[in-house]
Amino acid sequence: MTGVGRFAVFADMVSVERDGDGVKMRAFQVAEADFHVGDQAYWGGWSWWRFDCAARSADRLDFAAVKAGGAEGPATPDPAPPYEAVEGGDAAELLAAACDPDSVGPYGVGTLDDAVRVGREALSQ
Repeated sequence: MTGVGRFAVFADMVSVERDGDGVKMRAFQVAEADFHVGDQAYWGGWSWWRFDCAARSADRLDFAAVKAGGAEGPATPDPAPPYEAVEGGDAAELLAAACDPDSVGPYGVGTLDDAVRVGREALSQ
């Protein structure tokens, strides 16, 4: 888990792809337990991110909602340009994990179910 705010955010460290100063990584944001759109409950959503470690910039590439139970997608592209990863924000916390994996500790989260459970516990505090 890289941070807790409106959502609990988890860096998927096994998805990290390095390319020079750049890193591509997937992240999962966990929504509160009562998060619904209409009658549908959601756990949160996945996003692919691209980070420039030298420039400290972030680019959220897409978002795919995850329904309660784990059904994912479809992914919707995020056309916004890369931006500065400002200290204290989700992008900066994910950039730190992507660019310096040793900066994040193990959280015992090995499955999406674990992430939802741990994330919702953190959100409730």
